[in-house]
Amino acid sequence: MDILALLLMGLVFVASLVIQGGLQATFARFSRVANSRGLTGAEVARAILDAHGLTHVRVEPVPGALTDHYDPHAKAVRLSEPNYASPSLAALAVAAHEVGHAVQDANGYTWLRVRASLWPAASLGTNLGPILVVGGLMLGAIGLAKLGLYLYLAVALFQLVTLPVEFDASRRALEFLRRMGFLSQQEMAPARQVLTWAALTYVAALASSLATILYYASLLMGRREE
Repeated sequence: MDILALLLMGLVFVASLVIQGGLQATFARFSRVANSRGLTGAEVARAILDAHGLTHVRVEPVPGALTDHYDPHAKAVRLSEPNYASPSLAALAVAAHEVGHAVQDANGYTWLRVRASLWPAASLGTNLGPILVVGGLMLGAIGLAKLGLYLYLAVALFQLVTLPVEFDASRRALEFLRRMGFLSQQEMAPARQVLTWAALTYVAALASSLATILYYASLLMGRREE
């Protein structure tokens, strides 16, 4: 069981590397291709927000690469500095995706609310789960190790709920870009590729957590049989 779990973790790790490589290559490729209207990521984000009555949501630059996110507490769409000022197809796809989260928030999208409710447990599981599992096994405290495993299950649940949130934001993004005429029909395919590769990273994260849970469970089963 341990060997199978380790093999699965290895396969998921390799798949994650492939997905990350695919995302970076696709993003780099379409970061060099400007959209036909010459609009920047910030301009498109602002226009979509205003069109949905979200004039109170700010659009702000944030340092780093691929650090783009929507902050529901500050009501701000934060775009990485390259995407904020860039007129590239990749920048527009990412900007529209983050605005998709802002629209979800404004509309009370169910899965976004569920994910927010799971965040405290998932954060605790990320930080304490592995420590409790390993520490419990080393100390022979099976109950402590099981608690760590349960906490880590919250991480996988959070990542599972993240999938519909991210897929829906990408669907909305493509609809915004098409319906509002920011991208031509030919430019939509590259935008879809960028968002598809980005979505796959969330699938890989979930697979990695599930493989880790299987490994922890195999360790616990092995210890209980001793």
